[in-house]
Amino acid sequence: MASHVAATGLALHDPPSNAVLWQWLYREIRAAILSGRLKRGVCLPSTRELGRKYGLSRGTVIAAFDQLQAEGYLDGKVGAGTYVNTRLPEDYLTTARATIDDQPVRPRKIVTLSRFANRLIPVPEMPVAPLRAFRLEPALDEFPTGVWGQIVARCMRRATRTLLVDSDSRGYRPLREAIAEHLGATRGVACSADQVIVVAGIQHGFDLTMRLLLNPQDRVCVEDPCHPMIPAMLRVLPARVIPVPVDTEGLDTRVGQRQCRGPKLIYVTPAHQFPLGVTMTLERRLALLDWARRSGSWIFEDDYDSEYRYTGRPIPAVQGFDPEGSVIFSGSFSKLLLPTLRLGYLVVPSMLVDKFAAARFISDRHSSIIDQAVMCEFLVEGHFARHIRRMRELHVARSRELRETVNRRLPEVMEVPEIEAGIHTVVWLKHELREEAVAQAAAEHKVETVPLRRFALRRQQPDGLLLGFAAYTPRQIRDAVDRLAVSLNR
Repeated sequence: MASHVAATGLALHDPPSNAVLWQWLYREIRAAILSGRLKRGVCLPSTRELGRKYGLSRGTVIAAFDQLQAEGYLDGKVGAGTYVNTRLPEDYLTTARATIDDQPVRPRKIVTLSRFANRLIPVPEMPVAPLRAFRLEPALDEFPTGVWGQIVARCMRRATRTLLVDSDSRGYRPLREAIAEHLGATRGVACSADQVIVVAGIQHGFDLTMRLLLNPQDRVCVEDPCHPMIPAMLRVLPARVIPVPVDTEGLDTRVGQRQCRGPKLIYVTPAHQFPLGVTMTLERRLALLDWARRSGSWIFEDDYDSEYRYTGRPIPAVQGFDPEGSVIFSGSFSKLLLPTLRLGYLVVPSMLVDKFAAARFISDRHSSIIDQAVMCEFLVEGHFARHIRRMRELHVARSRELRETVNRRLPEVMEVPEIEAGIHTVVWLKHELREEAVAQAAAEHKVETVPLRRFALRRQQPDGLLLGFAAYTPRQIRDAVDRLAVSLNR
């Protein structure tokens, strides 16, 4: 490679054919300084001279010099020339390191964490694994990404100052209005937009509710079985978790009242109990409200996937029967659309709106206003309703395929009840089969199942497995059931 030598001792190699010239010149001069070929304090040729000597524009040389000056390698003043600095950035790093190394080694003071921190359970890394039946996952490939992308582009093109600055901590007003109208029409929820708080999902909403309504050691009644995140969050507070059994009619309010006479909060999933899938009867709903009224309790109604009901209209929310204002109603677009969307909502009694808005403000201010605006358009323009209708039809076909295939292929060992809602079902095991052993055998044949016992707090259910069906084609379902049968030697 050819080499050019200036009077200063600066040697520049010819640049590669695809090089950005100012970056090449910057790297060459920096390398010469660090290697000592360009001595500290030496004066460099002028930008005009260097440009002329190496066939570069003066702008290219100025850009390289500016970067080297910004990083501390060169020092230059108008009319006085440009010099290599006598102190280079690496000198400061070396001095700092030497100063640290010269210090005597002292034992680090023991860091004391809060009691809250000590109650936290380590969270494992959760890499996105290849999809495998029967994982509990929505049909992500059916989401209308094209429509969503068009709305995103449109919102950004038309973005006003309202979308680009901080917003009300309760959420984007047009979205709250759309949510209130949607819930009134589809869930029988009695509310105004002023009662809607946009949150990052039901878990976030429950966290705000705990912080506002509970003190340490307050009693909280929760369904047994239930999603393990709920008791885990309560125990970190810490609150006293009181498990209440669930039967075919939902949360057993009579047992709950016997076991806990004065709960501060009652957590329920009445529309589609997780994980059993039962729907709370009207009688139980009214009994639940009466229990809350007499005991001065709050009810947290988790309405995580009530839109996915396949027989008749979705059951009206408990909140719609509540004249006392004791229900905090929660829902999630993440559950129905995309898990990574992280958008949900709370409907809170009017007396609590200001407190919830203040809590939201000091926790993380508000969710992304752009995402809220896109979700608003998706809802108002009817795309959300169309997507839900499509998913209901898809889920009905896939749930029927799962039920019929299991009942045909494994009638002696498993029973699948009628599937009326949701994206998963409980499969009950027969002949004293143990769910953990079955789940382990299935995993060895690349079939994912979840033992029902992992959701139990106290009450022992019959052995069963949770199987998701929403994300799998009929062929995938049949293939997975075949592998499940092989794992059981059937």
